Amino acid sequence: MSAVFTSAAALPGVAFELDGRPVTAQPGDTILKAAQRHGVEIPHLCYTDGLRPDGNCRACVVEIAGERTLAPSCCRAPTEGMKVQAASPRARKSQQMVVEMLLSDMPDVGYQWNDDQPDTPELIAGSACASGATGELDSKTAPAAGQHGELSAWADRLGVAVRPALKALHREQPAPDLSHPAMAVHLDACIQCNRCVRACREEQVNDVIGYALRGAHSKIIFDLDDPMAESTCVACGECVQACPTGALSPKTHIGSQKVDRKVDSVCPFCGVGCLITYNVRNEKIISVEGRDGPANHGRLCVKGRFGFDYAHHPDRLTVPLIRKPGVPKEVRPYGADWRDTFREATWDEALDLAAGQLKSLRDTHGTKALAGFGSAKGSNEEAYLFQKLVRTGFGSNNVDHCTRLCHASSVAALLEGVGSGAVSNPVNDVEHAGLIFVIGSNPTANHPVAATWMKNAAKRGAKIVLADPRVTDIGRHAWRTLQFKADTDVAMLNALIHTVIDEGLVDEAFVHDRTTDFEALKANVMGCSPEAMAPVCGIPAETLREVARAFARAKAAMILWGMGVSQHVHGTDNARCLIALCAVTGQIGKPGSGLHPLRGQNNVQGASDAGLIPMMFPNYQRVDNAEAHAWFENFWGTPLDEAPGYTVVEIMHKALAPDTDPHKVRGMYIMGENPAMSDPDLNHARHALASLQHLVVQDIFLTETAWLADVVLPASAWPEKTGTASNTDRMVQMGRRALNPPGDARPDLWIIQQIAKRVGLGWNYEGDESGVAAVYDEMRQAMHASIEGITWGRLERDSSVTYPCLTPDDPGQPIVFKDQFPTPTGRLQLVPASLIPAAETPNADYPLVLITGRQLEHWHTGSMTRRSTVLDAIEPMATASLHGDELARLGVAPGALVGIRSRRGMVQVRVRRDDGTPRGTVFMPFAYVEAAANLLTNAALDPFGKIPEFKYCAVAVERLEGAAS
Repeated sequence: MSAVFTSAAALPGVAFELDGRPVTAQPGDTILKAAQRHGVEIPHLCYTDGLRPDGNCRACVVEIAGERTLAPSCCRAPTEGMKVQAASPRARKSQQMVVEMLLSDMPDVGYQWNDDQPDTPELIAGSACASGATGELDSKTAPAAGQHGELSAWADRLGVAVRPALKALHREQPAPDLSHPAMAVHLDACIQCNRCVRACREEQVNDVIGYALRGAHSKIIFDLDDPMAESTCVACGECVQACPTGALSPKTHIGSQKVDRKVDSVCPFCGVGCLITYNVRNEKIISVEGRDGPANHGRLCVKGRFGFDYAHHPDRLTVPLIRKPGVPKEVRPYGADWRDTFREATWDEALDLAAGQLKSLRDTHGTKALAGFGSAKGSNEEAYLFQKLVRTGFGSNNVDHCTRLCHASSVAALLEGVGSGAVSNPVNDVEHAGLIFVIGSNPTANHPVAATWMKNAAKRGAKIVLADPRVTDIGRHAWRTLQFKADTDVAMLNALIHTVIDEGLVDEAFVHDRTTDFEALKANVMGCSPEAMAPVCGIPAETLREVARAFARAKAAMILWGMGVSQHVHGTDNARCLIALCAVTGQIGKPGSGLHPLRGQNNVQGASDAGLIPMMFPNYQRVDNAEAHAWFENFWGTPLDEAPGYTVVEIMHKALAPDTDPHKVRGMYIMGENPAMSDPDLNHARHALASLQHLVVQDIFLTETAWLADVVLPASAWPEKTGTASNTDRMVQMGRRALNPPGDARPDLWIIQQIAKRVGLGWNYEGDESGVAAVYDEMRQAMHASIEGITWGRLERDSSVTYPCLTPDDPGQPIVFKDQFPTPTGRLQLVPASLIPAAETPNADYPLVLITGRQLEHWHTGSMTRRSTVLDAIEPMATASLHGDELARLGVAPGALVGIRSRRGMVQVRVRRDDGTPRGTVFMPFAYVEAAANLLTNAALDPFGKIPEFKYCAVAVERLEGAAS
């Protein structure tokens, strides 16, 4: 749990004496930290890396020459010439006494969940934090190794045995709290070290865990002494990872610590890219720990800690399937029997049919007849090879993936404005920001670990401005909240830019030296004063001016945005405004400032970088650029299509085009995507998929899209593959295989190569893991301008390297645009944005606005997280969030069933009260097939990024008969 925020002052070391030998402490070291650096073990329980020293357990006391009392080494800094004895008789006696007294209050044996009976707590040897507990232990023969985690371990090392007389004073302990689906609370094993409190308050900044009562009656509580399940706990598990005794432990089978092997990897559940360690036993992931990676520094969220049992779900595809003749193509309900629709097949039969039909359609109807959707949930190597297959084997650029549905408009604006489709600096660079502008993002739900860095920064004095139609949890930490009217982003942002210009707050030197078209921008915002825009966006003019002044005057200001910015028909214009706001204030190219679109999926950045988009080769080289086109034709040794391909939604339209259309899409290969849930206007999208003459789906579950397939190919889950992923911070990170795919499922990389072979491509990638290192090396050559210096061997050693990185000695460049922009002129291009309304607006029939998005526990279309025991137990059903006033108007209570309809479809869903959702608005997550929010959404596209308008469509909400009032 090492924190990212460390003192970096270049100060000389401190020389002192430790147990009779000279040592040197680094600046900021405590005695304990210096001792650890020099291999001297000092007992400690309340201290752990990443948390501030607390000094309450007194297990780490040492003797300092000339001082009367023993000193806690975790809190005390060494001074020049100090003489410290960590193992003197006096210090050792005190250390042993503390450990014995704490151990005497422990239950006879420690808490750990029995894997064979995950729903029933078992008192067995070994705590959830222990690393070496084995078998039954006699509680009378203390020390009992491993029973109580770190406490037992220190007792072993110090030779501590609890005296019977002390054990007889064992105090009465509270009953266990087993209310939460993820974690168990056994306060009889609590030593009140305060680590869980500090982890909750200081690392995650959730402020759920605290102390109650006094003296011998004091105890850890959740909120106002609520059961854990009824508290505001978000189940990040940071307290479990911090707990030294197992008093807080995982509740399900994933809590066991007896492991066969540990495998380092990277989390697949969002774009933050937390480094993790899988604990594997009997070929199952039984627990997950956070690693000290550059993006997370040991922190995880509920998905990363408790969500991996989806890989072992009985719904996993384990054999290729072929559709039975005459069976209609339709999305089946969850739990339907696949045997009514498909039959099992051998790999050769399935691959020959899958590739043979695609090849036949290509040869009969031309290269435009085929298209492919790759995945942002897979590896860079899979994305690279998939787009290469479509371009060189299918013969067109009709290849895309979910970036088209999340940040395509942001990328369009960034490429146009700054010459790069990635972030300017990492999330945790907010450490250096004076103001953090969060817009169109709910980071505590969608990027929980990234949100911790924002909350940490706020606690240290940074100002957070939340700009969003919905007031979400990050608003608790905000200095100002701009709850603007949905669809008025440009009006509000232009008002901020106007204020900067009008009040003389422009960074004149930056604008003069490093931008173009400032005068056009200035003229465009002349009519967008805060006074003029306030009635439009709903934010008072003085508040707009106050925020603009604070942003311009901050020592450093950083903008982080999510899909609330991008998923509009004016998404590109929204992002253009954010670029302009940074530019006119000079808030880019330095620590703590810049532009950061928070990428949604784990590898949406990397998949886009690798060319899994229809208008770009790898590294954002346009397919219609003659020089780039010639380079890739030579590199891949084959002719290539010169025209940009169709995007996700356009491909759906082309699937329904008349037979006379020469670009009609007739066959598709979909790998790891679920457009039958993720596309807008699902009735249209599902009809398009069902209309294809041939559909091949490669996935780990029989998803809603797979139900429409002619051939289904069982693939590998993230823990079953080795490969790289690039996170939102531009960090290329190594994922390692921890498991084998179940049954006859195969690695995705192998499947792609088998399809390629059967459509006539003579590829030969040799090596372990389906030749992944060879594929990466080819991709590195194709992307030499950004990852030339990031070799496979370097990633195996370091796990994470940030690009641009051009030589083996280049450490990577976390902050870019310091001197120039990678545009043709080397300058930032300012692009004015005008006010454009949503594609459809509310009226008498559809009086409310629907906003869709994600929630903390479920990810994307839910195919993985809804098959995770803990995650689905916390959020088991679809809900729609409405303001309390809207519920009153409808005459329904929270939990009531309502109907929500748009011009495209209707769903039934239960309502949840959320006063952060504005009146006149409904919020729905899109992960639930039984109430698929995208049956309602509008497929209208942003003209530049071709992204659908998921964040605004007109709906009506109706009380259903019998709904509770």
